[in-house]
Amino acid sequence: MAKKIPFRQCIGCGEMKTKKEMIRVLKTEEGIILDTTGRKNGRGAYICPSAECLKKAKKTKGLDRSFKMAVPEEIYDSLTKEIEIFESTAK
Repeated sequence: MAKKIPFRQCIGCGEMKTKKEMIRVLKTEEGIILDTTGRKNGRGAYICPSAECLKKAKKTKGLDRSFKMAVPEEIYDSLTKEIEIFESTAK
């Protein structure tokens, strides 16, 4: 029997992609962090590793909705930096 591939929806563009293609953003007691392993405990939201999707998520308040709270501006700034690093290493 074939193994089921988990799909997740991007909070930016709304596209369904495999979990491996996405970056997981996590809400923990310490705050909101990027979960690069995809294994940490907490409420997760998924986003494509592109600055474009992050812009859309910020505009539509995708993270705010996912975590049912207001997400501070510095979280988006750190996500932008991390996605830029991710994009430059992916090429």
